Amino acid sequence: MKDHSTPFVHLRSHTAYSLLEGALQVERLVELARADSKPALAICDTNNLFGALEFSQKAAKAGIQPIIGLQIPVLFETNPQHDAARMQAGRPRAQSARPALVLIAMNEQGFSNLMRLASAAYENQGEAGVSLSLAQVEAASSGIICLTSGAFGPVGTSLWEGDRQGAQAQMLALKAIFAGRLYVELQRHGLEQEVATEAAMVELAYANALPLVATNENFFPASDDYEAHDALLAIAESRLVSDGDRRRLTPDHAFATQAQMRLRFGDLPEALLSTAQIARRVSFRPMTSPPLLPHFTAHDNDGHGADESEAQALARMARTGLAARLAVCGTAPGLEETH
Repeated sequence: MKDHSTPFVHLRSHTAYSLLEGALQVERLVELARADSKPALAICDTNNLFGALEFSQKAAKAGIQPIIGLQIPVLFETNPQHDAARMQAGRPRAQSARPALVLIAMNEQGFSNLMRLASAAYENQGEAGVSLSLAQVEAASSGIICLTSGAFGPVGTSLWEGDRQGAQAQMLALKAIFAGRLYVELQRHGLEQEVATEAAMVELAYANALPLVATNENFFPASDDYEAHDALLAIAESRLVSDGDRRRLTPDHAFATQAQMRLRFGDLPEALLSTAQIARRVSFRPMTSPPLLPHFTAHDNDGHGADESEAQALARMARTGLAARLAVCGTAPGLEETH
């Protein structure tokens, strides 16, 4: 019997801050979530956290729990045996040359680590674009939940390329880093790579005692927006819309309702339940704060300033500094105290 009372929470929404990739304005995304009675919602922009504060404020104002995530390419160490297995399998390369992970901030420390990782990824930027090493992710993993990023993440890419051994090694490495905070992600947008790798992904999850989580990678508001978004992807790659070998998505990458996701993953209710579980594990959102400015108070060697206001202290230090400068110039007229 299907449980229609358990809410589904989106964990993979790309806003327009996913530059030349996402087509969801923050305000529109929040409206869609509110219309679908979603209790929580995550954004997971590619390579940046630019929309975190805006999304946090607008989602909270609408009565929706905001969750902040980051999709970022992560490079695992290359194993020659794994490379040989890929060549023998003869699989075509994955859509993304740099498989990414999804990192979600659970608390304030986790969000601080997300900012640290986003900055580090740009410091690593080379010909292949921004990326992180697995060691960098491990050093800043506290307070973060990790999703394996579905068929196009590191594990999914290894499975697609015929490297089951490499996929298992990557899964174990992530499990060690994110102990109790790693979820094996499944997506069903109708892409060949998703279909081909799902069974093996589920087997790896069960074999390693890891929970499954269902996600829908939202890039645009509705399926009718697919063609316009496809043109955006072509522009991003400086390609023609008619080019057959460029990146393509499907109409199912539109914002999905809870009913649609329950239907899509009706055979894996545990994967749906994990979305709400992750939302309950998140206890932080970015908030505005007043500027943190220093207090200008100081005591001199004679004890002056003990009972001064900030304005009085600044005036006293200014007079003292002026007298010192004039003394260097050989002119030190008396400075009468003014109020």
